Amino acid sequence: MKRIASVKNPQVKQWKKLLTKKEREKTGWFLIEGFHLVEEALNSDIHIVEIIVEENKQLPPNWNVADIPMTFVTEEIMIAISDTETPQGIAAVCQQFTEKTIDWENANVLLIDAVQDPGNIGTMIRTADAAGIDAVILGEGCVDLYNPKVIRSTQGSLFHLPIFKGNLYEWIETLKEHHVHIYGTSLENSENYKLVEPKHPFALLVGNEGSGVSKDLLQLTSKNLYIPIYGKAESLNVAIATGILLYYLRG
Repeated sequence: MKRIASVKNPQVKQWKKLLTKKEREKTGWFLIEGFHLVEEALNSDIHIVEIIVEENKQLPPNWNVADIPMTFVTEEIMIAISDTETPQGIAAVCQQFTEKTIDWENANVLLIDAVQDPGNIGTMIRTADAAGIDAVILGEGCVDLYNPKVIRSTQGSLFHLPIFKGNLYEWIETLKEHHVHIYGTSLENSENYKLVEPKHPFALLVGNEGSGVSKDLLQLTSKNLYIPIYGKAESLNVAIATGILLYYLRG
């Protein structure tokens, strides 16, 4: 257990760098903050490198932190390393996830193509968790999973289910080999989702906020779905649409 009092301390500078994608990729670490997220991390199997606590804050007595390095810092330092306007006084450095083994032949999966808004990505991960989806796969062009805004938007769900990254063309072929039904989302050459009888296991493919799913990817799906618009809105937010379809397909 140690204490740091200066924002110029090299360790503080290192923590601040973790707010950038470059440093996260370099170190393989990422930063979380807030009591809820740190507790979710503690209850998961992720490796916590270090916990950072503002010196006037008390940790919940039920937290098992005996084997985790801990550093106490000033309020000034906590503000400096925080990505929020009102820091709660606790943060943690975590090691990025290692890919897990999944029984793909029995897995329901969410595939995300080039979604760039951190709030949308985080909300979709949280929704997939709530709907009991077995895995999330982030395709190329998606915002970084470890972006602080993504992490906050997941509300801890990123610790609850496997999240993979990679080429969606390759992932879709792999899922097909395991007899997973691939449902795309599109306004063209698609069916009203309410008229489709869900098949399991399934993968739902959703896409970019502006351009939707890549047309080339849509050529690889088993069936493409759309959600009817009854009002005057041009479209649904991708995270909202994902929630509707996941719960419908999940049954």
